[in-house]
Amino acid sequence: MKDENSYFLNKENVLYLVIHCSDTSDQDNLNAIDIHKMHLSFNWDGIGYHKIIKRNGDVENGRPEFWVGAHTKGLNKTSLGVCLIGQTKFTNRQFNSLEKVLRDWLIKYPSAKIVGHRNAIETHKTCPNFDVENWSKERGFHV
Repeated sequence: MKDENSYFLNKENVLYLVIHCSDTSDQDNLNAIDIHKMHLSFNWDGIGYHKIIKRNGDVENGRPEFWVGAHTKGLNKTSLGVCLIGQTKFTNRQFNSLEKVLRDWLIKYPSAKIVGHRNAIETHKTCPNFDVENWSKERGFHV
C-alpha cells in the first residue's frame, strides 16, 4: 500500500509544466471525462493530467494540483500536466487557453519550466506534436 504522502504534490517541488496532447483524432471533441475513462482503462487511478483543453478552448480540470499526476514518467512528483485534445491541428482557441493556463501556473509555481512531453524525458513519443520551445518564445515566455 502506498504511503498517503506519496499522492500529494508539494507546491515547492513543481519544476516543470508539461504540455501534452491526447493523440486522438483532431475531429474528436473529447473532454476531461473522456480522458478520465481512457486512463481508468489503463488501470490508472483516473485522469493523469491536471488540466484538459478542449477543441473549443474550454479548460477543464483533471487531477487537483495538489495530487501527483500520471503524465510524465519520472517527473510526476515535480510537475503539472496540461493536455490539448487532438493530435496535430490544434485550434487558436486551444493555444490561447494554453497560454492562460501556463501564465496562471507560473504565478503559483515561478520556478517551473515549460516543456513539451517529448522534451521532458527520453521517449519515443512525439507528444505534443508541436515545438513547445518555439511556441513559448513566440508567446513571450522565458525558456
